[in-house]
Amino acid sequence: MADICRLGVTIAPRIFISPCRPVTFARSRHRAPYGAVTVEPRMSSSDPASIGRTAYASFAERYAEIAVAKPHNALYERPATRALLGDTAGLQVLDAGCGPGINSAWLAGQGATVHGIDVTPEMIVLARKRCEGLAATFDVQDLGETFATLTDNRFDAIVSALALDYVEDLGPTFHEFARVAKPGATLVWSMGHPMRDWMDERTRRNSTYFETTRFGMYWSGFGEPKPYVESYRRPLAGILNAAAEAGWQIERMVEPLPLPEMKAVDRRLYDELSQAPAFMCVRARLAPPAR
Repeated sequence: MADICRLGVTIAPRIFISPCRPVTFARSRHRAPYGAVTVEPRMSSSDPASIGRTAYASFAERYAEIAVAKPHNALYERPATRALLGDTAGLQVLDAGCGPGINSAWLAGQGATVHGIDVTPEMIVLARKRCEGLAATFDVQDLGETFATLTDNRFDAIVSALALDYVEDLGPTFHEFARVAKPGATLVWSMGHPMRDWMDERTRRNSTYFETTRFGMYWSGFGEPKPYVESYRRPLAGILNAAAEAGWQIERMVEPLPLPEMKAVDRRLYDELSQAPAFMCVRARLAPPAR
């Protein structure tokens, strides 16, 4: 989902072997210095496509309210992603993994016509409410499946903010982005930085950097009961090659720094994010069809 902010954790790492794959339960990649999450083993769903929907349905309203001003988002990931997207006035934009419509509302305010998709029905309800009266429409859609309601060559730009972490196989998703995009369209996405997670031994545990690892945690900072959220960590090459193989030409990658305003809000978080990135933001362009 969009605008993810995971708070700091108290580590109790363990490995659980599910019927499908090893799962590492470990520290959140989107850390903040206050509060704690005790990470405990829990049976994972055998349906990989369900992890985002299952997690966010349980605290959609709380998330929609809190994520707007969360420093990780408002003063870190969101400005970097939007800067890569550039001017969207007059464009048809797909907000893929729109969550409660925070970016959709901003895009519509910039003069774009927006269509948002998200796997969680509760988030779509909130997005429609947030964007009421704006040039924005929404559908429930899993990013890991065919975009059944979207026609070919429709969008001038696609943005996917902190949503691809919940998709196990990125290849089909990038191909669907290419299908619904116009030739020369821009794709901007953000996600957890793969090296940041792997360098922490409590996160990587027994996995290598080259593995795609599914891990989960209970989040603090979003009220009670604490939501349990799973996501995937994968190597950088796996991410960029999946995009390239779908016809997307990488133009720029940003490992963002926090805005200076974060110093006054959360100095410890500012110092932490100034040392190493929590996220990566990428801009790509759809290559013209081969002649």
